[in-house]
Amino acid sequence: MASPYGNVDRNKEGERERLYNPYQDLQVPIHTLYRLPTSPEFLFQEESVAQRRSWGENLTYYTGCGYLSGAISGAGKGLFDGIKAREEGDTLKLRVNRILNASGHTGRKFGNRLGVIGLLYAGIESSIVAVRDTDDVFNSVLAGLGTGALFKAASGPRSAAVAGAIGGLAVGVAVAGKQALKRY
Repeated sequence: MASPYGNVDRNKEGERERLYNPYQDLQVPIHTLYRLPTSPEFLFQEESVAQRRSWGENLTYYTGCGYLSGAISGAGKGLFDGIKAREEGDTLKLRVNRILNASGHTGRKFGNRLGVIGLLYAGIESSIVAVRDTDDVFNSVLAGLGTGALFKAASGPRSAAVAGAIGGLAVGVAVAGKQALKRY
């Protein structure tokens, strides 16, 4: 029920009670009060020209995405390992503890590995972009090659070469898939 004093409602006892409306005296529609810009805002005009994240943003993004996806997939694998490792006569509390321990251990291990891979990839890609002064598919594939080789460098030259080839192919497939999705 409307009144000149604002909205009126009845409380539990049936008495009339006025509800507070902070916008009642404003003579403008509420949606025009908070007109927020829809375009990105930049401090300097040069920032609006660049269509690429900075090296620090890339580093944070790839490392964070790598760690998160590795932790989630590792926790899933640990869940199945914990379920498979059950023994006859285990109590429910012991089974849950085994699953949580396996999920946490495998999730941390996978998360750390993929986080380091993301860190290496972002650093190598940003370095290649800075040296070549262009941003194209070739940079991404080279960064994948370098990341795979550097990640497995301690395992020997053969393992590093195989991991580099796998990294380059994986990035090449990812970039080609992204381009195909953009086109269609």
